Amino acid sequence: MNADYWIDLLGLARHPEGGYYREVYRADETVGPEALPARYGSARTSGTSIYFLLRAGEPSRFHRLQSDEIWHYYAGDPVVVHLLDRGEYRQKTLGPDYASGQAFVHVIPRHSWFGATVATAAAATLLVPNGFVLLGCTVAPGFEYQDFELARREDLLAQFPQYAPLIHQLT
Repeated sequence: MNADYWIDLLGLARHPEGGYYREVYRADETVGPEALPARYGSARTSGTSIYFLLRAGEPSRFHRLQSDEIWHYYAGDPVVVHLLDRGEYRQKTLGPDYASGQAFVHVIPRHSWFGATVATAAAATLLVPNGFVLLGCTVAPGFEYQDFELARREDLLAQFPQYAPLIHQLT
């Protein structure tokens, strides 16, 4: 099973940050603005979830959300989540090899700049590298594009000049 198989089977479409997605859950209940932090400004659905697929060599570009986002590994190669948070760089690898430190689930803190790449070096340790990763992404309160910000290269370079090569790769 390759990336095209999953894209067709799951009905995935291009995502603005890179990769492919399809929303699979949007709660039918909303949370009013009075019950949410002021950063939201209006009501939100209580939760959303998507399928998300990245191909090797096609990264998820740096972006950030107003809410925490939970990534779930489903299939394919490992993926490295790159985070720029509070002036520091961190990374977390999600993948099938839990015993070697890869995770099945990772929480990305709200307001953190993050992107992702298929971990080709880690994939080389698999018997058959797949060239893609299939994930699930869950957001609560639910995802709205007004809560999504795609990074501008020049802004990140001004803020994090020490990470210029990574910023160039993921913007």
